[in-house]
Amino acid sequence: MNFPEELKYTKTHEWVRFEDETTAYIGITDYAQDQLGDLVFANLPEAGDDVVCGDPFADVESVKAVSDVISPVTGVVEEVNEELADEPALMNESPYEAWFVKVKDITETDDLMSADEYNAYVNSL
Repeated sequence: MNFPEELKYTKTHEWVRFEDETTAYIGITDYAQDQLGDLVFANLPEAGDDVVCGDPFADVESVKAVSDVISPVTGVVEEVNEELADEPALMNESPYEAWFVKVKDITETDDLMSADEYNAYVNSL
């Protein structure tokens, strides 16, 4: 499994890449995509939508199941990665490049883990 050091992680298997203190990109981890299997669809929010820390903001469909994507931050969706709608396999191929949303005006964050902490968490499952 690959867990880039520059990202932060959640226990619900999302990653966060902060652009600055109030803006971040969010996606699902290598572990999440591996557990879900082949991803065939992503249901994404729209720009301008609010996201709330701890609440689902999107879902992904795999050949196994539909799974919620939980927001690790509270803020406003600034940008949506429309490429995932056309090419959901990108989530399997490059989970750390296949971001779901860019969130701005972040006011709250979940308990985020470092790459080492997340690796230890995943190994404890």
